[in-house]
Order: sequence, then C-alpha cells, then structure tokens
Amino acid sequence: MSDIVLSSAVRDNLLSLKQTANLQSVTQTRLATGMKVNTALDNPNSFFTAQSLNDRASDLANLLDNMGQAVQTIKAADKGITSITKLVESAKAIANQALQTSSEFERKQFASQYNDILEQIEDMARDSSYKGKNLLAGAGNELEVIFNEDSTSNLTVNPVDFTDTTLDDGLNLDNLDTGGTGTASFNLFGGTGTLALTGLQASSNLTDLAAWSTGDQVTITDSSGTTTLTVGTDITTVQDYVDALNDLSGVHTSFNESTDSISITSGNTNPIYVSKDNAGGGTATSGGATGGTTTTLTVSSLSSTATLISSGGFQAGDTITITDGNGFEPASIEIDSETTVSDLVSFIDNVKGLDATFSGGSISLLGEVSFDITSSNADFNRTTLGSTSGTVGLSAAASEFKSDTDIDRTLQAINAALDELRTAARSMGTSLSTVEIRTDFTQNMINTLEVGAGELTIADMNEEGANMLALQTRQQLSSTALSLANQADQSVLSLFG
Repeated sequence: MSDIVLSSAVRDNLLSLKQTANLQSVTQTRLATGMKVNTALDNPNSFFTAQSLNDRASDLANLLDNMGQAVQTIKAADKGITSITKLVESAKAIANQALQTSSEFERKQFASQYNDILEQIEDMARDSSYKGKNLLAGAGNELEVIFNEDSTSNLTVNPVDFTDTTLDDGLNLDNLDTGGTGTASFNLFGGTGTLALTGLQASSNLTDLAAWSTGDQVTITDSSGTTTLTVGTDITTVQDYVDALNDLSGVHTSFNESTDSISITSGNTNPIYVSKDNAGGGTATSGGATGGTTTTLTVSSLSSTATLISSGGFQAGDTITITDGNGFEPASIEIDSETTVSDLVSFIDNVKGLDATFSGGSISLLGEVSFDITSSNADFNRTTLGSTSGTVGLSAAASEFKSDTDIDRTLQAINAALDELRTAARSMGTSLSTVEIRTDFTQNMINTLEVGAGELTIADMNEEGANMLALQTRQQLSSTALSLANQADQSVLSLFG
C-alpha cells in the first residue's frame, strides 16, 4: 500500500471518514447499551466509582430482602398476640359469667370452658411462626435484623413465651381444677301397722282401757335402741301416745277414730317392736288395748311404682329440695298422695350434674358437684329410731370456680395477663415500626446509590441521537468531499484524450 500515491486531499478525506466511522461506532454502542461508560477504558474513574456504588446498592438490596422477611416474622407474632388477646378476653368473659351464677355445677362447666380457652391460647402461640421463627415461643427464637453492609447496625427482637400459659414470666394463667365426682345413696323402705285402742277417742285417757294403768311402760324398739314411754308421765291421752310415736325418727302416726286405732307407717330399714308391760298394775299388751305381748311392724323396700307416702319418711305436702355445695337450689318438688318412687328418681335425675338410678329399694346418686337432698318432713331418710339427720349428702371435690373468691382471683390473673399481652404488643409494634422505617430508608438509599452510579455511566440518549445524526451528516459530506477530490485527480486523464 505504501507504493500507492494518494493526493493530500484524498488522504485528508479518508482520514476524516475513518474518524467519523470511529465516532459512529462509539455512539452506536452508547445508543445500543444506554451507557456512556461501558468499560474501564471508556472512563476509568467513572466506571470504578459507579461499580462501587452499584455494589453497595446490591449489598443493601440483599439486606432489604432479609428486612422484608423480618417484617413478616414480626407481623406474624403481632397477629398471634392480637388473637391471643381476644382469647384471654373470652376467658375473662367466662369468669364473669361464672360470677353471675351461684350454681356450683354451672361454675364447674365454666371452669372446664376456661381450661379449653387456655389450651387454644397455647395452640395459637405455637402456630404464630413464620419460616421457622416464632417470636411467641420463647428462648431460641430471637430475631436479629441487620441494617447495613458490615452488620454494625442491627436490631434484636426478643421473643416472649406464650406456648405455656402457666409460665410466671408469660401469661401466668394456670389451668383450673375442675373438681371430681361423688356418690351417695339412700334407701326407700316402708311398712305399716296398727295399735287397736277399742272404744277410745283422741282425747280419751289411755287408762280408760281395762289393761292400762298409770305407771305401765310402753317400749318401742328397733336395731338402734329402745324408747320407753311411761303412762301418766310421758303419755296420758291417746293423742299423747300418737304424738310420742310421731316423735320417733322415720315414723308417721295418726289416729283413726272410725276404727279406734293408731296407724303407724315406718320408713326405717329395720322392724319396729311395740309392747306395753304391767309395771303400773295393768295387763301386758302388744301396745294396744288387748292381746299379745308385742306388735311387730315389718318393713320392705319400696318398688319403683310404690307411692312415697307408703313410707314413714314422706307425707303428702312434703317439699323435697336439692341444693348444691354453694347453697344454690336447682330444683324442688312437692309430693302428693300419687307421687311414686319413679317420680322421685326422675326428679333427681333431671338436675344438671346429678344422676340417679333406683334398684333394690335404694336410690344411687352420682354427682359432678356436691349436693344435699332435704325434705320439709323431719322423718325423711331417718333409717332407724335413733337417726339424727335426714339429709342425703353427696360430697364431691369442688372446682376452682366454686366460690366468688376463686373467680375473683382468676379475674385478677386474667387482668395481669392482658397487661402482659399489651406490653408484648407494644414491644412488637416498636420493633416492627423500626424495621419498616429502616426498610424505607434502605430502599431510598439503594435508589440514591443507583441514581448516582447512573449519572456517571448512563448515556444521554437525546444527546447521543443528535450525535449520530451529526456524524451521519459528516460522513455524507466526507464522502462527497472524497468524491470531489478523486474527480480532481481524474482531470489529468483529459490530457490523454
């Protein structure tokens, strides 16, 4: 090529075209990539400065992802605390409802419901995890959030432990003892007998009878012992005799003036023996006017269809009342002459928390709380002449909601637990706010770094477009100039024409 001789004009135009082509190549690259600095050769200072800024932005972007996950972890815990708070408020409502009733059985049920709520609280706490991190599950679940590249700026979110409601440094809510059950039974026996006092009325003196004299003694005996009535001292008239017999436990006595006899109805579980001696000069009798030495009043267990008044422990008009350990009266019944044993069993069995069955003359009771069955009739459930109490008592271990004091103590614990939840919620809220603020800051910082890097390396597309048009025009002009220079060199050929 060095042997080829070109004119100065041609060489100048060729050089101009070459330079224009180089500039077009650079401009085309900038237009294609959008960058005015693509390599360190373009501008070392801008290239490496921009790279440093982009590297930091990338590092912060990685931290931003972790911050986002931390936000979700804290939100999961916050949602858990909100739900647990509602459950604790439900537990408080249950305790307040228990306080509104005196029924020991209903309070026992409320105690069971309260325990169910505590179980749900623990389940809720265990379910409040996010990606294996649970801020409501105690030690080992600390959350560390890093805010800058060298980890010198960070936040540690300490967990609480609500997975066990009994923890002293947690909710401190203990399960309530719901108590136990108790059993009891009472017998239903009955028997009747008569003592003939021929020719007497209720107001008559017993000594009007030929066989009776002042000082004679009437003896009434069963398995519990003996009661002695002295004629003229303890008993004088027929009515005195009836009243004295009525005073015996489990015995109902009346005088029938149409038959001139005393009717005795027993509810005791053992036979009763009545006799009168001759200590005052009379004649020994079986407790009546004449005949025999002893009247035996036998008893047998009642059947389910037997009327209650066939037992000495019941009379028409009696009121049978059931009360629980709190003195609450869930039911009462007034018996009449038609009330049967089956009716009594059904009445008892319909009381909530109390089951009754009847077999072999005995009513068996199973109670979820303590119950007492009493009657307005003092002879109710008097099994012998020596019985001192007719109350049927069933004892069962009480629940921890039995008394108002128990419930008030639980309410105090619930209020303290609500305070603990509010404290935990505030702590979680503060941590969440801090992480969210740092997240926004980091996003803005990333944007600032990327904008700064872009200002050093990103091309102005308007400017580069204008440059391309100018270079294309220059290229066209250079081509025209080169053509003209070649035409000037060709003019010498005209000399050889």
